[in-house]
Amino acid sequence: MNVIRDCPSYFEALGNTLEKIPHADVEGVVNLLMTAFESQRTVFLFGNGGSAALASHFACDLGKGTANGSGKRFRVIALTDNVPVMTAWANDSHYEDIFSEQLINFVCPKDIAFAISASGNSSNVIKALVAARRARATTVGLTGFAGGKMKPLCDACIVIPSDNMQLIEDLHLSVAHALFTCVKQRISQLPPLQQGSGPRLIRRSAGR
Repeated sequence: MNVIRDCPSYFEALGNTLEKIPHADVEGVVNLLMTAFESQRTVFLFGNGGSAALASHFACDLGKGTANGSGKRFRVIALTDNVPVMTAWANDSHYEDIFSEQLINFVCPKDIAFAISASGNSSNVIKALVAARRARATTVGLTGFAGGKMKPLCDACIVIPSDNMQLIEDLHLSVAHALFTCVKQRISQLPPLQQGSGPRLIRRSAGR
């Protein structure tokens, strides 16, 4: 465990943890996401707090950032985005139901339930994974520490080997961007339906 006393020691700890990222596990999740894309299955993302923000961010990356006019789009939904539905389930039932009950409405076999939890122990995340497994969906986890309760519920699980919540969340974002970048690269190799089909996405650069 790295002792963090100041900014240099924080970034040293971040670098040390980055070197331990399980690359093979990340590549395995890339393969699962591509299978979902190719078979037009839906990816459902969910988490709490910073993980909720990442679920929305990753859904945006996958849904919009991979569009290339090939005729297929990523079917992806962040269960963190419908605040009225989440608060209705939290108020009328229990907070631990806010993701599982949304999944029950939509999830089908071979869809992906993608859980994000730094601790791996959030009760609403665990309950959603159980619901997904009952529906015969593929379960994917992004977590930290030793994986928590969610690890044995996941068909594939990326564990950030750290017990520092901030480092875990930093690297969760890095993993999400790695997943997106790899998936986008594979999709970019697919031929478009026709010239000009789909939206023309603006290429961003440092000057714009």
